[in-house]
Amino acid sequence: AEVFRTLARDVEGVLTVEQVADDLSALAEAVLGITIKWCWDRLKNKHHTLSSEPQIAIIGYGKLGGKELGYGSDLDIVFVYEDAHEQAADVYAALVRKLITWLTLKTSEGDLFVIDTALRPNGNSGLLVTSFEAYTRYQQQRGSNTAWTWEHQAMTRARFVLGNDAMRQLFEQVRAGVINAPRNPALLRDEIVAMRNKVRAAHPIKGEKFDVKHSPGAMVDAEFAVQYMVLSASAQYPELAANVGNIALLQLAETAGLLPQGVGQHAAIAYRELRRVQHRARLNEEPTSVNPPALQAERDAILHLWAAVFEVNQAA
Repeated sequence: AEVFRTLARDVEGVLTVEQVADDLSALAEAVLGITIKWCWDRLKNKHHTLSSEPQIAIIGYGKLGGKELGYGSDLDIVFVYEDAHEQAADVYAALVRKLITWLTLKTSEGDLFVIDTALRPNGNSGLLVTSFEAYTRYQQQRGSNTAWTWEHQAMTRARFVLGNDAMRQLFEQVRAGVINAPRNPALLRDEIVAMRNKVRAAHPIKGEKFDVKHSPGAMVDAEFAVQYMVLSASAQYPELAANVGNIALLQLAETAGLLPQGVGQHAAIAYRELRRVQHRARLNEEPTSVNPPALQAERDAILHLWAAVFEVNQAA
């Protein structure tokens, strides 16, 4: 019902793309909070802790983390716990499995969400839920088992979604450490461009169509450009470390002087329009690709952003 209310106001033109995303993100967070409590109360064989509440946190990544959820968006989630009990790992793994089962259960009315946990340490081969200590070591690259650059890209959009204040503070410290870590800008640029090429190869576009997410000059190009600027410049420009969404970050980057005048603003407008087109396509169950010259202005704006961020840096 809540999704339908948002949809109705969206179709009427009452809400902006950002407001739709805020509503859908808030709804997802509320559902996660209610469901994890329901699952915990019904979890058998859980150990007795000092608190009646589970000592677990949910970290949102991707569109959930950046509060950019659209209709039908997956929830990219990492689960971490802070509990010294010897059975903690097993108990919280059982809790998370129960939570995912309920959230993804298919009924005659459809399912609530698709849950993606691939961004957890070591990806799909890693533990479903990990301790905060192990999560911190992994992200801060201590020891032999450490995060890759693309995982630090993902951290730029990570956000604490659920858990107690102590765990929130721990997460914010970890995220700040990752975002502000010293990096070689040229090496970072090469790694992000290589990952962009890998993602593009995994999502080939048929013919001459322009896909609003994966084509050159589309949403992923804008997102990767933002991630580069955040990881390379947040130590100097702390305002970039704030997880305020790609549109706001593009504008902040231009204000900071990281982009030529107008490039960030035009790219932000283009990114907003591409998200709007993606929303409409998903609502109508239509492809998210169009025939040129449709969206050419938006494509050009993001291509200019890409050139300003990566090609200028390469020349330097």
